[in-house]
Amino acid sequence: MKMRKKADLPTKICPVCNRPFAWRKKWERDWASVIYCSDACRSMGKGQKTTSKST
Repeated sequence: MKMRKKADLPTKICPVCNRPFAWRKKWERDWASVIYCSDACRSMGKGQKTTSKST
């Protein structure tokens, strides 16, 4: 398999931190379902949805 430059890899924007993140080998099978760039952003993203109460 031919190596690709990181600049040639597909990217997405994290909805929590609004930073771009690139495709990783471990996401090869489920890249379509990857939403967050890290576990920290995933926990913050899920926390925002459940704890956004108006007082």
